[in-house]
Amino acid sequence: MLAHEIVEDIQSGRVSPREVVATGLQRIARLEPHLHALIRLNPQAEQEAARAEERLARGEHLPLAGVPVVLKDNICTQGLETTCGSKMLASFVPPYSATVVEKLRQAGAVVVGKANMDEFAMGSSTEYSAFGPTRNPWDLERVPGGTSGGSAAAVAADMAPLALGTDTGGSVRQPAALCGVYGFKPTYGRISRYGVVATASSLDQVGTMARSIRDLALLSEAVSGYDPMDSTSLEAKPQFMTALQDSAKGLTIGIVKEALAVGNSAGVLEAIERFRNVMEAQGVRFVEVSLPTLEYALAAYYIVNTAEISSNLARYDGTLYGLRVPAEDSIATMMQSREHGFGPEVQRRILMGTFVLSSGYYDAYYGKALRARAKIKADFDAAFSRADLLLTPTSPFPAFRFGEKTADPLSMYLADIDTVAVNLAGLPAMSIPAGFEGHLPVGVQLIGKALHDEQIFTAANVFEQATERVFVRVAKLNGV
Repeated sequence: MLAHEIVEDIQSGRVSPREVVATGLQRIARLEPHLHALIRLNPQAEQEAARAEERLARGEHLPLAGVPVVLKDNICTQGLETTCGSKMLASFVPPYSATVVEKLRQAGAVVVGKANMDEFAMGSSTEYSAFGPTRNPWDLERVPGGTSGGSAAAVAADMAPLALGTDTGGSVRQPAALCGVYGFKPTYGRISRYGVVATASSLDQVGTMARSIRDLALLSEAVSGYDPMDSTSLEAKPQFMTALQDSAKGLTIGIVKEALAVGNSAGVLEAIERFRNVMEAQGVRFVEVSLPTLEYALAAYYIVNTAEISSNLARYDGTLYGLRVPAEDSIATMMQSREHGFGPEVQRRILMGTFVLSSGYYDAYYGKALRARAKIKADFDAAFSRADLLLTPTSPFPAFRFGEKTADPLSMYLADIDTVAVNLAGLPAMSIPAGFEGHLPVGVQLIGKALHDEQIFTAANVFEQATERVFVRVAKLNGV
């Protein structure tokens, strides 16, 4: 069932939170051996469901009463391991919960498990997890995308109707496209990052995933809002549910010509055209817009990303917390702990980041990337002078096979070519299920102006209603 259907049934008394959670856990037990979408279950899930039931009996308003939710494993949960998919934090139990977790529990949601992910949110396929890869529910021989691949796969397979991920350069939107679900990255600062393990602090955002736009709005509204514990948090009241009542008639959507120039598969181009045809029939106008510096976005992103990774991950030194490999002195202990605690992709990015921040290369690489970032932001501003929203593919291709890109890191990085510019500019964006290439889902991406996140929900809802949710399905799991 979808999340809003569960809420309606619970509030009407047709089913209880404990029954919903028990059924969900049974489905997880059946599917998890095939998918490996979760790193661990929450042993307190049934008790949380019972507490939601008690609160409902007292007459409390719980917008997500009894709804199972999966959390990406870099979102801190008090008393439950938070490992970031890494050996470095394999036994780390946070003493507090992230703000988004507290907000979910206030809304009556039940955390059923922690989702698998690329280690420390670095990757595009969830093949870089220290706990093994997650499989795409639509084709078990293919990746679910990353880094929030476990969250996307869990939602696509209906292991839970809702999930939280994090999006540093597309890590919610890209796996959402590859798994055929909705994935939303808000304006930077609209969802608190307090309690989220940092990858690249100026790029990271918590994102939401669901199989229907109404579910996505419910979840996004529940976890958004100002948080005094996060210095980057914005004062912006969430109105995602209200946005679903608005009409898209009169909106102008700009098709980014550079995003369609080369490299997109046939199914992706068909999805873009289908989205355009459907929305034009609903009174939406389309224009062509240009982002001239889009070709530099990937290079700028991976310089900024790795530089911030090098800084943020310096804390994992084998002394305060995390993996400790004792050696003859403190320097050797740090080196051994980091060598054994971090996987190859994390080590690669730390080395790249340390290089671009070094005294001889800072201006040539990091300084230039920051100037490119400013120019990309300016290009977005210019494009938004002609359009309310921008349209691009989410991923240039559907899910690829395991091992297809791991031997060539640059090829893997290209999987993010349509998403990274959004994070550099701090803008909101959503991946919308819009078609299939063979049996594999593909998505389109809508990008909005800063703090105009709700406008994306309006357009996505109009598309979903016009297509009668043809593209919102539960993955078949090859007969499992």
